[in-house]
Amino acid sequence: MSVSQPSPTMEQQSFFDVIRERRSVRSYDPEVKISREELTEILQETTLAPSAANLQPWRFLVIDSPELKQKLLPIAFNQQQVVEASAVIAVLGDLESIRMAEKIYGQAVDAGFMPADTAKSFVERYTGMYSSMPPEAIRQIVYTDGGLVSMQLMLVARAKGYDTVPMAGYDKQKFTEAFGISDRYAPVMLIAIGKAAKPGHPTTRLPIEDVTFFNEMPNE
Repeated sequence: MSVSQPSPTMEQQSFFDVIRERRSVRSYDPEVKISREELTEILQETTLAPSAANLQPWRFLVIDSPELKQKLLPIAFNQQQVVEASAVIAVLGDLESIRMAEKIYGQAVDAGFMPADTAKSFVERYTGMYSSMPPEAIRQIVYTDGGLVSMQLMLVARAKGYDTVPMAGYDKQKFTEAFGISDRYAPVMLIAIGKAAKPGHPTTRLPIEDVTFFNEMPNE
């Protein structure tokens, strides 16, 4: 049986360019400022990422004030991109995202994506499910969805000509205390965004045969 292999279209090629050109950039031009309007546009595209039950548990704290970036600097172990980048976006997971279910599914009804009775049954089902879940299971969901939206953010930024770097290296406890973040929100990561002063280092990847297995895992 033959398998067709279509040539990539211009749109596909552009997408692949975005993936290949994304780098973790740690040196930024501090003179470049991304407007809040453009940051909002970037985040709007970012939120098209998938999430469990479409509950969209991500929340973004955009830190673009020079004073607050200085406050964040020691919390992020003095990584200079914190103060050099145009902004640092803290990706947080809402552990009570189920509270938005009625609004989310109501929007789906208003958009004509589902009938009202279906939306009602979804809200009831997921509310019951989340109320019986252990806290660690909900935390794992928001970490997973937070990772998905974080990657989307970095790709959207690259598509718009900006650079990013994800940062897991920071003191989460001090961060939540310094920025008044309640226990409702779980910090997922920090993402610096701006224009590179120096390009990110190219990196290699493991051969695909080292990381991909069809139908069964190897015996090791």
